[in-house]
Amino acid sequence: MSGDGPSPLPRHLVKVTLDEASIGRSNPDVEHEREIAIYDLLEENVFLPAGHEDGQFELALSIVDKRLVFDIRRSGGEPVMAHHLSLTPLRRVVKDYFMVCDSYYQAIKTASPNQIEAIDMGRRALHNEGSELLMERLASKIAVDPGTARRLFTLICVLHWKG
Repeated sequence: MSGDGPSPLPRHLVKVTLDEASIGRSNPDVEHEREIAIYDLLEENVFLPAGHEDGQFELALSIVDKRLVFDIRRSGGEPVMAHHLSLTPLRRVVKDYFMVCDSYYQAIKTASPNQIEAIDMGRRALHNEGSELLMERLASKIAVDPGTARRLFTLICVLHWKG
């Protein structure tokens, strides 16, 4: 026995799916990035819908009327809640994030290490800003830790990426 005490209650996602009818499929590069974003999210997350003390949850994401729909179910399919998240408040930071990412990928080709590092710091700052905004927007409906918010923000960005 390790003496670490009881294991914490499960409060996490065990499955994430994307609705192909509303989100659609994209080119192979974008699909690969989506798969990585989902894999990273499932590897480590804290995810707890309001009104629940514990559980393993499945998340199906879709887009309805320009809103990202979080269809949350218990592992096994029992409905928990559907939360419609307006993407409008995230639009500016996602746009800025893409712009800085483009600059970063261009800089890798020709810029000095100091320039690349400066652009990367800006990229990380925007990613943090988007993650914090997402946490705030979800706070009353879904509790997530900062790492989960970061991974969800990455997934939202990948959903917007056209390749």
